[in-house]
Amino acid sequence: MLRTFKIDKPLWVLSKFKRNIDKTPSLCMSSNTKFSKHATLEKIRNIGISAHIDSGKTTLTERILFYTGRIAQMHEVKGKDNVGAVMDSMELERQRGITIQSAATYTRWKDHNINIIDTPGHVDFTVEVERALRVLDGAILVLCAVGGVQSQTLTVNRQMKRYNVPCIGFINKLDRMGADPLHVLNQLRSKLQHNAAFLQLPIGAEGETKGIIDLIQNKALYFEGQFGETVREDEIPADLRSMSEEFRQELIEHVSNVDEKLGEMFLEEKKPSEEDIKQAIRRSCLKRIFTPVLVGTALKNKGVQPLLDAVLDYLPNPGEVENLAFLQKEVKKKDETPETVKVVLSPERSDKNPFVALAFKLEAGKFGQLTYMRCYQGKLTKGETIYNVRSAKRVRVSRLVRLHSSEMEEVNEVFAGDIFALFGVDCASGDTFVVDSKLKMSMESMHVPDPVISMSIKAASSTLTDQMSKAISRFTKEDPTFHYSYDVDNKESIVSGMGELHLEIYAQRMEREYNCPVILGKPKVSFRETLVAPYEFDYLHKRQSGGAGQYAKVIGWLEPLPPEKNTLIEFVDETTGTNVPKQFIPGIQKGLHEAAQKGPLTGHQLSGIKMRLLDGAHHIVDSSEYAFNLAAQGALQDAFELGSWKLLEPIMSVEVSLPIEFQGAIMGIVSRRKGIVAGSEGKEGWITLQAEVPLNNMFGFVGELRSLTQGKGEYSMEYSRYSPVEPEVEEQLVREYQIKMGLISEKDLAKEKAKKKGRK
Repeated sequence: MLRTFKIDKPLWVLSKFKRNIDKTPSLCMSSNTKFSKHATLEKIRNIGISAHIDSGKTTLTERILFYTGRIAQMHEVKGKDNVGAVMDSMELERQRGITIQSAATYTRWKDHNINIIDTPGHVDFTVEVERALRVLDGAILVLCAVGGVQSQTLTVNRQMKRYNVPCIGFINKLDRMGADPLHVLNQLRSKLQHNAAFLQLPIGAEGETKGIIDLIQNKALYFEGQFGETVREDEIPADLRSMSEEFRQELIEHVSNVDEKLGEMFLEEKKPSEEDIKQAIRRSCLKRIFTPVLVGTALKNKGVQPLLDAVLDYLPNPGEVENLAFLQKEVKKKDETPETVKVVLSPERSDKNPFVALAFKLEAGKFGQLTYMRCYQGKLTKGETIYNVRSAKRVRVSRLVRLHSSEMEEVNEVFAGDIFALFGVDCASGDTFVVDSKLKMSMESMHVPDPVISMSIKAASSTLTDQMSKAISRFTKEDPTFHYSYDVDNKESIVSGMGELHLEIYAQRMEREYNCPVILGKPKVSFRETLVAPYEFDYLHKRQSGGAGQYAKVIGWLEPLPPEKNTLIEFVDETTGTNVPKQFIPGIQKGLHEAAQKGPLTGHQLSGIKMRLLDGAHHIVDSSEYAFNLAAQGALQDAFELGSWKLLEPIMSVEVSLPIEFQGAIMGIVSRRKGIVAGSEGKEGWITLQAEVPLNNMFGFVGELRSLTQGKGEYSMEYSRYSPVEPEVEEQLVREYQIKMGLISEKDLAKEKAKKKGRK
């Protein structure tokens, strides 16, 4: 039923024209900016703003807050006026012009309460997006009109899909040279597989963008006044009417394909009203089977107010989203096993149902730990005592606050659907809180990706060790992707994170916030070790040293997993009979995971292996879970010596945007770093290269990129998969590990190299 339209000339290069200006403009700034504490469910929206790096998320949020009357002045992200955007409250954010931490705020538009979370774009801070989308009901997916769908856009799209979050597409930066919204729409359909269509079209192209066409209302909208605060409606320019009619028809067809009611009207050739189209878009948007796409330029103050209207029209209120919790039923008899059932939480804004909330973010503030929460059911009043389901700790709520970036507003009560914060709550990110301690109800936490890069860290002075410990303790608690460990073999502290920028930011924060300069060592990549060929094990663990002994025998196979599973460790119990009693099986599984922490080649963690337990033996007295744990570890140690192993390294998906004249030089750099260019896309003098490069070869890439492209090149990368290391790199890493562990000396290594040269 879908149709495509071929147009000879680019859509957005439109002729200039003069129009009669309506002398009666309509003011679109909300006159009532006071937040309604007792709003009904239908009048609440919880939304996030997500996108690739530098797509204009924070600028858009700044405009939203200005037009809704939440702030009196707008400031730029880069902070050229020494103020910066209100949502970038951290000094580092204003200096670098990037968002590091997600920031929450609230505002009011047309009698609706809107809670907004502005999220970072850099993949290094991807956990901020994860936890925001976990607790939000809807999202605005911002796309650059020039860059289109980029690497982090794909990641954000996956995150929205994971948490089933409906979204609106907003194509930003129409004023930039090379802006092409139609190309971005096609990418939404082809790269992200969205059933998407325009709700608006731009009037004019690039710097000549004058306004937008509303396809549903068949009107032209112009944004006038010093800051575009006045929206004037007018007729669609004559030279754009046929094009707008075609795209309106395309919109109806796309929605008709997924909405039954509109589909029937389409087949019966009935003309749908504006309300029919809006209702159909809302129904299909909530089911994530259609994505409405709006256009504008936040920096030039065009298209923001219609976007706010679309948030109210098409994104869900808390009552339209089904939120589940896992309830553990009470055991009536001692020998009964507790049963866990799924419960649908009631979004009703009253105290009829018991209070349930999820802690999704922790932050150390001026007055102690600040815990961000989303209330999913019931009501919480200041002074009440809440109960942490995981830790079984009780906490008295002394302060309840709403957040506006770094500012706070005291409130006395919160209801289902509200986002709020508490002080002095000792908890972890993802904990569930209830009022009734007998209610063993917990909600599913957010997905936390594993770190991909590690660096050694030490305080610049030995007197600063305590400050560094305090800083690391705080940051690891706030950010679940920031890990700290101590390497006993190398006698050095190790921090792990999502990228060089991630660790660099934390090092700078330690110096600024704790007056503790630190030195970061050479980055260490999270290599993995895996099995090359199946290995049959038959291991007996037997020990007798007075008293009860230890006896356990395990027989089976260790097998390599296929490449798509090479980050996992699997255990399968294939035993029959009673040779290995079932109560000892968990001990074998635990022993496998304990032994897999350190591999035989370089001491890195094992992955991509599967243990199949086929048989074994036990002793009626001397066997125990611990004995079988040691037997599994012993079987794996034998496999280390007799099996065939190889090293795996993380491969990164790298996207580089640069002027086309530097393409050859950058492709040369990628090739030198053992990378493979998977594709390229060029437009208006710029080209985007997609490549896959080993993370171990990516260090220092940003410096080369900037020097060779005169500072114009940008790149982003994210984890793609694990792949076998090249033989010469593996040999070098194994030798370095052996020297470090004292297994061979540097003299022996020099002799070995000399022998190899002699053979050549």
